[in-house]
Amino acid sequence: MNSWLIWFLLIAVMTVPMAAAAASPLLAWRSAVYILAGFAGIFAMVLMLVQPMLATNQLPGFAGARGRRVHRWIGFGVIIAVAVHVIALWITSPPDVVDALLFRSPTPFSAWGVIGMWALFLTGAVAAVRRRARLSPRTWRRIHLPLTTGVVCVSIVHAMLIEGAMEIVTKSALCLFVLVATAKALKDLRAWTIWR
Repeated sequence: MNSWLIWFLLIAVMTVPMAAAAASPLLAWRSAVYILAGFAGIFAMVLMLVQPMLATNQLPGFAGARGRRVHRWIGFGVIIAVAVHVIALWITSPPDVVDALLFRSPTPFSAWGVIGMWALFLTGAVAAVRRRARLSPRTWRRIHLPLTTGVVCVSIVHAMLIEGAMEIVTKSALCLFVLVATAKALKDLRAWTIWR
């Protein structure tokens, strides 16, 4: 029963914000590429909710090696979603993306988005070379946990500052769940002990 409840709540938290965004009147007359850009960003945030739960064996049916394997694939999915988000925005308005990348954009959320993007790409790069670099589990955690925590926090600020298709209630709820799941994972993994 608990397993069904966990999955039901998780699916609801993941799908309701996307459904609310899909019903937004702000999408009227927007191009398909612009809409794709927005929903790729929302999808990336939705996937971020699953990651800490997989890392701490909280998802029924995805414990141990299976959960770690899915965790890696979803991490790759987050990177792809963010890449689609940025590329689609580039297609719709190259000057705005250039200004954001150079931190010249007048919109505060742009800077937070760029910081989160580079932190995410750095996290993916470190994960890709982990075995080749022969990082010990302890060293890996010392690198991975601060990076991923930073990505989550910066992404939440980025999302909350945007006034777009995501309406404020479901967006706030999704960001809160992502933050709580990340905090719980850090507690369960005893993240503070890796620096001792």
